[in-house]
Amino acid sequence: MILEYNRVMHNSNTFKSNSKKILILFSAFIFSIISPDRGLLSHEIPNDVVVRTIIKPNEDKINLLIRVPLEAMRDMNFPTTGPGYLELEKMPELTMDAAEIWLGNFIDIYEEKNKIKDWQIEKTRISLPSDRSFGQYNSAYNNMFSPPLNNTLIHYQQALLDVLITYPIESASSKFSADINFGGLGINTTTVMTFVSIDNVSRLYQFKGSPGLVELDPSWLNAFSRFVSSGVEHIFIGIDHLLFILCLILPCRRIRSLIIVITAFTVAHSITLIASALGTVPSGLWFPPFVETFIAFSILYMAIENILKSEQERRWPLVFAFGLLHGFGFSFALSETMQFAGSHLITSLLAFNLGVELGQIVIVCLTVPIINLIFQWTEKERIITVIVSVLVAHTAWHWMLDRYEVMQAYNFSGFLDHSGSSIINWLIVSFVIVLVYLILRRLFNQIME
Repeated sequence: MILEYNRVMHNSNTFKSNSKKILILFSAFIFSIISPDRGLLSHEIPNDVVVRTIIKPNEDKINLLIRVPLEAMRDMNFPTTGPGYLELEKMPELTMDAAEIWLGNFIDIYEEKNKIKDWQIEKTRISLPSDRSFGQYNSAYNNMFSPPLNNTLIHYQQALLDVLITYPIESASSKFSADINFGGLGINTTTVMTFVSIDNVSRLYQFKGSPGLVELDPSWLNAFSRFVSSGVEHIFIGIDHLLFILCLILPCRRIRSLIIVITAFTVAHSITLIASALGTVPSGLWFPPFVETFIAFSILYMAIENILKSEQERRWPLVFAFGLLHGFGFSFALSETMQFAGSHLITSLLAFNLGVELGQIVIVCLTVPIINLIFQWTEKERIITVIVSVLVAHTAWHWMLDRYEVMQAYNFSGFLDHSGSSIINWLIVSFVIVLVYLILRRLFNQIME
């Protein structure tokens, strides 16, 4: 009976809450049109917004701390005086409404895959931009209960809104996830999220827009599935990698030849992908555009080889070398998603690589029959190969020039880190590359004999 009563009351409160939100937004809209009073402030969507969140499970609840620029709270008429200075003593009720409408309704917390519905805004507070309390959970939490800034002069564009939201949970040791949708707070919204586990281990996430459901402490299976799908997605949206594979398939579609060149490409980019994820690549800003420039060059070169009708079965060493470059390219995409791996770094790394390979296999299996079918309809196979290769070469040429222009903007003075650890890492990677190359050469020579 108690549970049923609580459920009814929650539904009633939800209805009231939604009605209140609609009334607030409608009133704000009408008032912004008819009111000549400039002491009430409503503003446009800001350009760049940084949202800071800290999530901490306790015994029976999760504390969610949010810090967001006040100017991101659109359609809220905050009382001001003079040229945009807040009347802080009139703010508490409005900040609670703003937090409910713009924050609480745009983040969902899940416990063991079950959405927690009975969230509550406990407290809001206006903070100064000089406040550094959100660096850690304890300081951020304590700051929520510090004295308000009623006697402080602060412009609305400088003010920060701090919010404490609580969610009831069954156990602090449960698996939690969060679906954060703060992308609409600004034209460019960056969310910096810290999850503090029950044993006080902090895990930092940073993403732009709305990333979807984020496992705060993922199991190895969650991490594995996420990174497999991420790898598949990357190979399908990576146009430069797709064109390189097309250049490998187009002139020679015999099974033996395809196995050799695709295997060489796969093994090579797997080496540099893993090496990059383990931190053995240069950290300079010049390195990504350097790699992207030579990836474009690799496509251009392979297209020219197709035009010149080079020997296909003996091109695998060159494909192996270019595959090393493409592995670095894959790693740049991986670096943005590794934050979602939790403690399963190796598992996520292998899963991403597996996803790339699965996507690559699908592309080859789809492309080869289509090309064969097209060539069956015409006797101009050589002409079609040349035309397609010319188009690919033209595209790659412009990519290379554009990326080279970007690369020139960076300083190459720190081309190499001369520390002992860096040299050792590069020696290990080089040894692995040479060893794998020798193994492949022996294997492929036996296949071709």
